[in-house]
Amino acid sequence: MVVHGGYKFVKSRLITQKELETFEELKDLAPLHNPPNITGIKAAMELMPDIPHIAVMDTAFLQTMPKKAYIYAIPYEWYEKYKIRRYGFHGTSHLYVSRRAAVLLKKKKNAVNLITCHIGNGVSFTAIRKGVAVDHSMGFTPLEGLVMGTRSGDIDPAIISYISEKEGFTATRIVSVLNRKSGILGITGKYTDRRDVIEAIKKGDARAKLAFNIEAYRVKKYIGAYMAVLGNVDAIVFTAGAGEKSYELREEALRGLECFGIEIDKRKNRSAVGRKHESLISNEKSKVKIFVIPTDEEIVFTEDVVAILKGEYSDPQTYSYSFEQSSYTKCDKKST
Repeated sequence: MVVHGGYKFVKSRLITQKELETFEELKDLAPLHNPPNITGIKAAMELMPDIPHIAVMDTAFLQTMPKKAYIYAIPYEWYEKYKIRRYGFHGTSHLYVSRRAAVLLKKKKNAVNLITCHIGNGVSFTAIRKGVAVDHSMGFTPLEGLVMGTRSGDIDPAIISYISEKEGFTATRIVSVLNRKSGILGITGKYTDRRDVIEAIKKGDARAKLAFNIEAYRVKKYIGAYMAVLGNVDAIVFTAGAGEKSYELREEALRGLECFGIEIDKRKNRSAVGRKHESLISNEKSKVKIFVIPTDEEIVFTEDVVAILKGEYSDPQTYSYSFEQSSYTKCDKKST
């Protein structure tokens, strides 16, 4: 998988030397991801020169966002000249869990409105209307949006020039700090794993508690924003490491949202802590279903690769994925 293909790569594709050169040009857009992606591709091509190599683009599923969602309020010529816009990431994860949610809701994929919440070390939310992405929390790079393990998420951009003046840092160094030493790590000073944060809270660590509260608050704000974007929401889906395993974060983030028809069942929520089962964690009164769906990006990679090699692949919106079939996995009966 390649995280950032900019405006040049909007779907999975075969890799040639030309594609590799373009990935090199774009590596600064995703400094935590693209460089190791490129290293891996080069190594694989060197070790296996006689087989085809394919890049599955992390941004592909999110290319349906309308201009009002992806254009920034900056000089328009920056978009025209440099293609500065919202791209979005974790697309394979959002694609997978949105299709599985449609199955669990017993609806066609183009008939569901969802808020999909990928919460791992990187965190991104997608607003999905009628099966396609219409907004997304990450932006031009994977730095924008919610609080993450080491990434700041949304900040006032004026902070960059302010810290540059106070500390003598270059903009590049500050962005590196925002990517690598901020988020949960920046607040706590030592943790990135939410399990460590929870254990520290139990021991009275005030900064761990603050980090937890800030993350849960930002999750709540984005859910509220995407409720407004979509109007009618069939389900909220939690996935990825903390999204699947941290019942504490889910419970705190959804607390107080009953006025939006969102009601969590604490017993079901606390039993849905593994990565083996799809679980319904809303109560019977909740108008909006709440699911925990373990993501499976690898199956998206596999099916894209097979489809490309067979000449059957068009794009992630129209390709018929086998994992959409209800026989793939079953909702955990203990949680429903």
